[in-house]
Formats: sequence, C-alpha cells, structure tokens
Amino acid sequence: MPVYRSALLRFADDGTALYDEDGLLAVGPDAQGRQRVLAAGAWQALAPRYAGQPVVPLPGRILAPGFVDMHIHFPQTDVIASPADGLLPWLEQHTYPQETRFAAPGHCAQVAQFFIAELLRNGVSTALAFGSSHPASVDALFAEARRQQMRLIAGKVLQDRHSPDGVRDQTGQSLLDTQALIRRWHGVERLGYAITPRFAPTSTPEQLRGAGELAALHPDVWIQSHVAENRHEVRWARALFPAARSYLAVYHGFGLLRQRAVYAHCIHFDDEDRALMRASGAVAAVCPSSNLFLGSGFFDYARAERAGFGYGLASDVGGGSSFCPLHTMLAAYYVARARRVPPAFDLSPRRLWWLHTAGAAKALGLAGVVGNLQPGCEADFVVLNPRATPLLERRTGQAASLDELLFALIVLGDDRVIERTVISQAKYYAGA
Repeated sequence: MPVYRSALLRFADDGTALYDEDGLLAVGPDAQGRQRVLAAGAWQALAPRYAGQPVVPLPGRILAPGFVDMHIHFPQTDVIASPADGLLPWLEQHTYPQETRFAAPGHCAQVAQFFIAELLRNGVSTALAFGSSHPASVDALFAEARRQQMRLIAGKVLQDRHSPDGVRDQTGQSLLDTQALIRRWHGVERLGYAITPRFAPTSTPEQLRGAGELAALHPDVWIQSHVAENRHEVRWARALFPAARSYLAVYHGFGLLRQRAVYAHCIHFDDEDRALMRASGAVAAVCPSSNLFLGSGFFDYARAERAGFGYGLASDVGGGSSFCPLHTMLAAYYVARARRVPPAFDLSPRRLWWLHTAGAAKALGLAGVVGNLQPGCEADFVVLNPRATPLLERRTGQAASLDELLFALIVLGDDRVIERTVISQAKYYAGA
C-alpha cells in the first residue's frame, strides 16, 4: 500500500480546488486489483493512520489527478501540424489521406503504441478517442490501452457518404461492425465504447438512424461526434438536413442526444441549441487549440454557463496542436480573454485545471471514478515538477497563491512538467 508524501491537488464535489503543501496520498487495491485512493489530505492529519507503512517522499513535487482528454483523434496522430485554409480543406488535404492507411492492422498497431505512450507521457490518463472508419483501428487502439491498463473510450467512425474511397464505409456493414465492437470491447476492464458518427454531413440519414437505434439498445455506451465547429460545415449540414431546426437538432432527431453523448466544438450555437444540450444531458468537448489553429471560432463560455450544460476541455489532436493539457488550458485562457468572459463565469487557473480533470470526468459521467484524487477514485495521477525549467523554477518559486502557481504551470509549462504518470495499476511512465 503506497503512501506518497508531496504537495497535493484535488477537487471537492463542487469543483473547489483543495491543496495541501504537505500532503498525503494513500492508494491500495480494490477487489478487482485496481489501485484506488484510500486517503488524501494533509500529512499531519493523516500520517498517524498510516504509521509503519512505507512512504514515497516526493519533495518539491505536486501530485495531481491524471488529465482527462474529452476529444482526440487516434488516426490523426500524424496529421498534427498540417496547414490548411480551414476545417473542410484540412480534412480533404491531410486527414482523409492519412486515415486510409488504417485499413492495415500493422499500421494501426504501430500508431496505437505511439499514441497511447504520448498520452501517458503528457499526463493524460483517460481519453475519449475517435478511431478511423476501419474496425482494425479500434481493435488496435483498445488492445494497446488494455495492455497499458489505461481507461479509454473509443469508437469506429461512421461515414457512409461525402467521403473519399478508403475512408467511406457501407451503411449496413458499418452498423454491424459497430455492434460487434461494442460486444468485443465495451466494459472490458477499463475500456468503454462510443458510437461515433464522424459528423452529420458524412452520414446518410439511414446510418444516423441506425446509430440512434444502437444507442437505444446500449444505453451505457457513449456517443461522440462533432457539431457546429465551422460556419461552412454548419451551412452544409443545414442544406443536407433542411427539415431540422439546427445542425444540433439533426442529432436529436436521430436519438443521438442523451446522457453520455459528447459533441466536440459546439461553437456556432444559438440559445435553443444550448437549451437542448442541457435538456438532453449531452455535453460539449471544448477544443480551444484546434479552434484557434483552424480558425473555426470561439466557444462561448458565458452562454454555456448561463444555459447550464456540461463541458470540459479536449486537445482535438490532430486539429489541435499539442497532446499537452497545459497547452490546451492556455488556449482556453486566450479564448476567454478574447471573448472578454465576465468574471462571474470563472475561468481562473483552478477552474481551467478542473475542466481538464474532475470537470471533464463529470461531463463524461465518470465523476468519482477518474479525474480526481478523492477516496474511492481510481488512482490515476501525475507527478508534476514545478521546477522543470529554469524559468518555471524562478516563477513558481515566487508564487504567492495556488492560482499563481497553477497559472505559471499553464503558461510556462509543457511535457517536461509531467515527471511521471501513474495509472491505476501503479505503472509508471517517466516524462521528458
């Protein structure tokens, strides 16, 4: 039963950040052998309970929850940093050609190994990921996540029209493949399945209807797709589905808005869309670095808060420009400043950190499971080094509050800050 002594960051149920400069984290196995948090808090208060237990001292370090990435594309690992004039040209010029390669199981396995290692190296211990339209991509991704004992939710992309040869699937077979993948992988150890229409314009009504029927048959699986990312995409969706009130309403009409439904971007919404998100229980994966990179627009934090629907942060690699959650949080800060988010809608460093850990887990329906270090949570955490670079050491050494400390890490940090990622089976991944 490891007992760690270090500074400790975690979150209360209401999102309040809890911080102990001299903290204790105790972990131990549950009935399934998974490491869970047994105790977390101030060393002085908890240490007598663990007298005689071996202690892992981590002076000058911070233990924090593993990051949760709510939206990332496994087949776009090699698309990152590809220039284009916007979302649709970027898909045609870079993404689709790369995704055709995922018909080959050997390629899938090689990229999966790199992809999972890169997530863990950057402190991401839970992710919701897109595969390609090829079942082999999902098999390879789940197999590697299972080998590393990582919590991962993923799904085969559904796209049976307006897509080139090599990525376009066939309607009936795509649904049969999805059903088979659900049976093969959903609920296996730390894995979960997500029904994954790429986005409404690349699915026929028949495919979307079938996806909704599968969602009704499997209420505990997730749903993931994209919506209202780019104005050209919005106009395209409205032209293809003229009977729908809005782009978001297309998904609602096919039974794809509900609890555990995660929609990336959600930028070009009106108030009725935001009310529909709240009423249905669907949540947004906010992807600020991708939106800045592709020039798609800005997520409206203030209106999302007023509407009361859930959201969390995501990298959206390869449209996003980094696997590193610190970079994503910094991009979110830039967007909030550009939109002049009112102080009432707090995007403080503590809030940004929550949106990429416990808040993202809550949005995924995994509150109390991952993204936090409260008793009962799976023991996924990162060891942060606030002195990872000379400039960080100089700045964090002068931090007068938790917000100053976290903000310095967000603005000045990168993957070097992640000294180790520890996942539920106490496996260690050394950072740079």
